[in-house]
Amino acid sequence: MFPRPGPGAGKLGYCKGTKSDINYLTAARSDTGRRFGKEDNVNIVACVKQVPDTEAQIKVKGDGSGIEEGGIKWVMNPYDEFGVEEALKLKEKLGGEVTIVSVGPARAMETVRTALAMGAEKGILIDDPALYNADAYATAEALAAAIKGIPYDIIFCGQRAIDDDSAQVGAILAELLGIPQVTFVTKLEINGTAVKATRPIEGASVVVETSLPCVITATKGLNEPRYASLPGIMKAKKKPVDIKKAADLGISGAAKAKVVKFAPPPARPPGKIICADDTPEGKAAELAKLLREEAKVI
Repeated sequence: MFPRPGPGAGKLGYCKGTKSDINYLTAARSDTGRRFGKEDNVNIVACVKQVPDTEAQIKVKGDGSGIEEGGIKWVMNPYDEFGVEEALKLKEKLGGEVTIVSVGPARAMETVRTALAMGAEKGILIDDPALYNADAYATAEALAAAIKGIPYDIIFCGQRAIDDDSAQVGAILAELLGIPQVTFVTKLEINGTAVKATRPIEGASVVVETSLPCVITATKGLNEPRYASLPGIMKAKKKPVDIKKAADLGISGAAKAKVVKFAPPPARPPGKIICADDTPEGKAAELAKLLREEAKVI
């Protein structure tokens, strides 16, 4: 495991350029970590979340307290798949092992096993009713508490979960662990302890440099997640998964934010076909009238 960067370990810099340039940022980093040798292994952690399938028909409970879970197909968060794949690629390149960490109810074990079937070595499932309605902070706090108990050099998360769409857990996790973070990563290079990650911005890309240990949040474009093979699925059944409670980790699971009510989106009004005269001018005039008087956008 690499030493964490200390205070003043690095400076934040920015090289301004045009839209076509790739700009460089240097995050706080430590240059005192060891270098990889042939005998070195990397301790890799990938955090995953179980979410409803993107094709699932979501129905809100009548009292607005949540969603109807009956009949929903649950899957690994698609952005977490990119994180797991990158973790496995790094292990295959540098050696070491991948530990999967997840917060969720008993059914989330299926998602942990899916990651194990892809090639990870072991898992940790934090299953506690106190965390079933956890917000981003409580989730990150639970993940951090579990990860502090194991060796880690790099931690992968999805850039966001498709259910709550908060995109906060990875950043909060890094803060709680006191290590650098790079979010929305589409390209990753690791050389020794040096990390170079590319992330998109509007009209360009930014290259961020930091060092291990760090948190990386993965997004589309970083890789193409593999499918679990049949032998991998069979092996995953025997791989170790520790089940932790909040008390085991010394946390309460208390959320900082509370969802007051769930509500379905309002029904979309029917579209209109403009039936003015056949001239472009007439149709344009009718469209402008509807936008002004009905849509009230002009």
